[in-house]
Amino acid sequence: NHGAHQVAGNPKEPAPPCKFHNYWSIRTPPGWSCLFLPPLNRPAQPFECVAGIVDTDTYAAHIHFPFFATAPDGLYVIEKATPLVQVIPFRREDSALKAEIQAETGAEATERETVYRNTIASEGWYRKWARAAR
Repeated sequence: NHGAHQVAGNPKEPAPPCKFHNYWSIRTPPGWSCLFLPPLNRPAQPFECVAGIVDTDTYAAHIHFPFFATAPDGLYVIEKATPLVQVIPFRREDSALKAEIQAETGAEATERETVYRNTIASEGWYRKWARAAR
């Protein structure tokens, strides 16, 4: 099992955490970390891995994945090639963001309403007109 202290404060407490043992490591350049989280846009599994950040530029050991059972008691088979986690590398220096909370201005409300109307009026509008070029 995974140490409860490593997932303290999670919404599944007091359920005991379990651990998927992983036998590979991830190395990133200096100043980079990785966010591990349940796979996005996937059907629910009988388990949910806990999201977490690992400083993969300095941590060279295997990275194990704590999880909680989410299905009723029973026997479940995890099919081969089922994704357990998604890994998103990021630069730590870029993670210091500033945010400001303010009331929406009239111009912002007009822009939001225009974007909304365009989105519902034209299929693929976001992809064609609003999304950044890739």
